[in-house]
Amino acid sequence: MGIDFLKAIIVGFCGSVAVGPIGVLCIQRTINKGRNSGFISGAGAASADTVFAAFAVISLAAVQSLLEHNQAVFYIAGGAIIAVIGIKIHFTNPIKQLKKPKVSKFKLFEDFISTFILTLTNPMTIFFLIGLFALVKLDLTTRVNTSSSITIVLLGVFSGACAWWALLISIVNKFRKKFRLRKLWMINKIAGIIIFILGIISVFEGIWTIVYGFPTTL
Repeated sequence: MGIDFLKAIIVGFCGSVAVGPIGVLCIQRTINKGRNSGFISGAGAASADTVFAAFAVISLAAVQSLLEHNQAVFYIAGGAIIAVIGIKIHFTNPIKQLKKPKVSKFKLFEDFISTFILTLTNPMTIFFLIGLFALVKLDLTTRVNTSSSITIVLLGVFSGACAWWALLISIVNKFRKKFRLRKLWMINKIAGIIIFILGIISVFEGIWTIVYGFPTTL
């Protein structure tokens, strides 16, 4: 059981390493609003990854069929949300955010929910997690067959994902004070553009899938 937990931690950590739109968003929030906002945002993404892991563990075949048949919808919906957030970040004044003495609990909750929902709109994560489960040789069909063992695996995935976000946010936060106002402004602009482009690519991917019946090779 301990081996399964360690393997699940590896899956959670590696599954979160790719710096996509969620990573850019967490970095941007850390720089603009502080470590707590960045980590809570990362925790939202980690929670969503754990939900995907639960689907993979409990009902792999059924979930895979659902995602495959609704792939385009997830691409378009998720991409549109990401693009809107990118626009909002692009036009947000980071100086005003820096002047705020602290981030309220309500704002932290908003940070958590936003990244949680955004991560859920990318169902391709589940296939990545399935591949990682296979890579670490964690057999989901035979070893994970009781509620206790399922809980162990999901706790491992969540712990590993949170470990990655804690590491990333700590590094970014360490150098946060060295950013001048002009640099913060440029970071907001660039982060917003990157997130917007990633969202548009996702929307394009969904439209392409609807028109041609298969995703692009991008």
